Amino acid sequence: QVQLVESGGGLVQAGGSLRLSCAASGSIFSINAMGWYRQAPGKQRELVATITRDGTTNYADSVKGRFTISRDNAKNTVYLQMNSLKPEDTAVYYCNLVVETTIGGPNFSFWGQGTTVTVSS
Repeated sequence: QVQLVESGGGLVQAGGSLRLSCAASGSIFSINAMGWYRQAPGKQRELVATITRDGTTNYADSVKGRFTISRDNAKNTVYLQMNSLKPEDTAVYYCNLVVETTIGGPNFSFWGQGTTVTVSS
């Protein structure tokens, strides 16, 4: 099994910054795609950013230029640096990892427990 531990959420004023982390442990052969999603109250979960194993990134239009996703393969950790935060960024943020647990085996998707980000105006 694979466990994900998220950290870094909190309360910040508009214009401020936060850095989220998501560390994976357990039965991991390799981690392929890593990503961050968010779910605001009353809304569906949406993609924020993803990063492939070779470092290719993808961002939602709403966060481009403000958020940066990165990964440390040696630590099995993905980060989300969030700058110039806006009240509309308020949500529960979830990390998602696509993991190959055995050599040549299938990929499995795992989710973190979620961390709350609240941006006050």
